[in-house]
Amino acid sequence: MRWQQLFADLQAEFEAAEEWAQLPSRSRAETGTVRLADRLGGAVGHRVSLRCRGAGEVAGRLTERGPDWLLLEDDAGREVLVALPAVLAVSGLVRTTAAPEDGSRVTVDLRRVLRGLVRDRSAVAVVLDDGGVLTGTLDRVGADFVELAEHAPDDFRRAGAVRGVRAVALGAVVAVRTLAPGAA
Repeated sequence: MRWQQLFADLQAEFEAAEEWAQLPSRSRAETGTVRLADRLGGAVGHRVSLRCRGAGEVAGRLTERGPDWLLLEDDAGREVLVALPAVLAVSGLVRTTAAPEDGSRVTVDLRRVLRGLVRDRSAVAVVLDDGGVLTGTLDRVGADFVELAEHAPDDFRRAGAVRGVRAVALGAVVAVRTLAPGAA
């Protein structure tokens, strides 16, 4: 009886040691499934700095995140919508990571957020991945483009102020910064 108990104890110790040895491997495998949006989700409410293609550093307090976008409030109090595919590097992350988005929820993707700006009729500056900046008011969002009525940043969208309408490929949009009327 004592031998059987000794063997059972040794077997339990062996299995515990084996499980302990697998923990780093298991942890790496779990980390390998974390998406950048989820990693950034843990930093909501904190200041982050995003290195973005075509826009350089975009910094501010991370206020919201979606599957393919981030919303920051910059130092001037303006909202900056950043397309996640344009993010090259992030600093200011905290230790926590948000849980992955629940697949049963309605996904609020970049196009849906841009449609909100269309409804709002706010003047915006659209930063492109080539570094260019377009100003105006978003008029509509298609499957893979956004349409911008171009006008001076300090004008409201009025027929006389619109210089032209431009379709911009969504893949080229890095950031959309809201502008206060009269701001440049």
